[in-house]
Amino acid sequence: MSIITPSLNQDALNPEVEANRKADHPVHPLFLNRWSSRSFDPKEVSDETLHIILEAARWAPSSSNLQPWRFIVAKTEEQKQKFQTFIKPNNRLWTDQAPVLILIISNKHRQDGELSAAHAFDTGAAWASLAFQANILGLATRAVGGYDKESAREVLHVPSEYELHAVIALGYRGPRESLAEDLQERELPNGRRPLSESIIDGSF
Repeated sequence: MSIITPSLNQDALNPEVEANRKADHPVHPLFLNRWSSRSFDPKEVSDETLHIILEAARWAPSSSNLQPWRFIVAKTEEQKQKFQTFIKPNNRLWTDQAPVLILIISNKHRQDGELSAAHAFDTGAAWASLAFQANILGLATRAVGGYDKESAREVLHVPSEYELHAVIALGYRGPRESLAEDLQERELPNGRRPLSESIIDGSF
């Protein structure tokens, strides 16, 4: 296997991030450098790169090591056309340009058949791991909730024991100008509310 080197300096903030994001505390720049863009370059994502990104998701924390996540990957035109049948039109304005689409699903049951209380929680950790590894390798990701879940289940033959979560658009970031004008204005790293507003000290 060849060595894939990061195309971004993860020890420093990217200029566009530095202009739009300010951390309340000194976290690693990786957490600020990752943001969900919509513009994608049509450049192909190699299988090796894709598998490295999914390998990171594989090592996400998992309750009882059940690893409930599964990744339905669309790379070929035929596979992506299936995804396009259930992604909502306003999201297709940009997801159609992404070279890879991934539907993240999770098994709702434990090995004994009982419902798992942690399947969605754990799969969220896998998505975060995937997103950060993609960013380290110089790729962009954006999670899409705007799709018809029942249609996706039917088109992709997803068994009933799996819950559908998000479609992930994955690829190399493209120029802002490739987006529709109204989307160009939104193609910036967004901020976050102050940490103090998220911390509840002891109880409500």
